[in-house]
Amino acid sequence: MNAIAGIAHHLHEQEIKLLQQLRETRRRHRDAKPQPELTVGQRVADAVAAIMGSWSFIIIQSVVLAAWVVLNITAYVQQWDPYPFILLNLALSFQAAYAAPIIMMSQNRQAAIDRAAAEADHGVNAKAELEIELLHQKIDLLREQEVSELIQIIRRLEARLPAPEQAGSPGA
Repeated sequence: MNAIAGIAHHLHEQEIKLLQQLRETRRRHRDAKPQPELTVGQRVADAVAAIMGSWSFIIIQSVVLAAWVVLNITAYVQQWDPYPFILLNLALSFQAAYAAPIIMMSQNRQAAIDRAAAEADHGVNAKAELEIELLHQKIDLLREQEVSELIQIIRRLEARLPAPEQAGSPGA
């Protein structure tokens, strides 16, 4: 019976630690300050990434590029950029040179947010795993107690039964 009491005491300590961790986590979330305000650069990076990553931007840019090519091929206004469209190539290279690092800044910031969320999820999963383990230990403890009680009942019943020699021999 001492082993069972030891397990019960061990479970109690783990439960207390788990409850303390859960309470601390709740307090942190409750007392958590809102996310720090974004800097101007971060807001610009997010806006540029949102705009350049949209279908409307792709469609508008495609229309502008098609108009550029058509106007320069037909010489409707004036051929300011004749074929092979060197000025257009320069403009697109300039756009890509500035857009790529700005979009990367936004993606890096989002990756940091995702990492923090993944760490929080890992903590929640670890706590859930510990709770499941504690439940398994409690079930094992209950099973051991039940088996121990059944063994005691069997022993008491055996003690009440008369010994085979006393019950009378079959040939007597």
